[in-house]
Amino acid sequence: MQELLEKVNKNRLPKHIAIIMDGNGRWAEERGEDRLFGHFHGVESVRNIVEGCAELGIQYLTLYAFSTENWDRPQQEVDGLMTLLVETIRKEVPVLNKNNIKLHVIGDIDMLPELAKAELKEAIAMTANNTGLNLIMALSYSSRWEIINAVKNIGLDIKAGKIDANNITQQTFEQYLATKNFPDPELLIRTSGEYRISNFLLYQIAYAELHFTNTCWPDFKKESLYEALIDYQNRERRFGKTGKQIQEETTTKISQ
Repeated sequence: MQELLEKVNKNRLPKHIAIIMDGNGRWAEERGEDRLFGHFHGVESVRNIVEGCAELGIQYLTLYAFSTENWDRPQQEVDGLMTLLVETIRKEVPVLNKNNIKLHVIGDIDMLPELAKAELKEAIAMTANNTGLNLIMALSYSSRWEIINAVKNIGLDIKAGKIDANNITQQTFEQYLATKNFPDPELLIRTSGEYRISNFLLYQIAYAELHFTNTCWPDFKKESLYEALIDYQNRERRFGKTGKQIQEETTTKISQ
């Protein structure tokens, strides 16, 4: 692990990493266990990766924990996930405070059980003054929900005369998204070998680098994080420009 860590350039870290934590159920079924067994072990990976990001100095980490579509899963699994969520929040708040980590939540929180909402509200308040890693949990979240919700609220504000439709810009729209207080992710990681985005941060990842791994989430640890970062740092981020333009801009910055 140390050898991999030494290959990570601490001066070229992404400010914001987003992760689709996939494969808990499959990981459990391959071991003859029920899906909740996989989710339980997935919590260990959350702890490990949050710790790894905090150690590196990553500023923002968004974890796709539960989508709006996940409500359609078998009721036993949904109930178990909600119970696990509440128990995990209770246990982890002291750890978050110890490591100076600030908790945020994005998503349709009104769909969560009352106990889960209360625990989240308390955890957010208890970590509000922390100044290290911003841990953003996407719960009952989907990008289409977020975008439609933004459009509805823009429409209401136009109707109320608060904004002029002719003056709406990209920056205006972004202020109505759940992520308005966070920068866009530069690196998106998906585990378990699936090659899709699954309705996650569709607007925000317009220029994110995508890293897919066959590793299921319960097996995704710091070594896997370092591998993703090394892969990210070996890419050239052009934002629509040519490679030559990027090289010239880099040379100019160095000479200044």
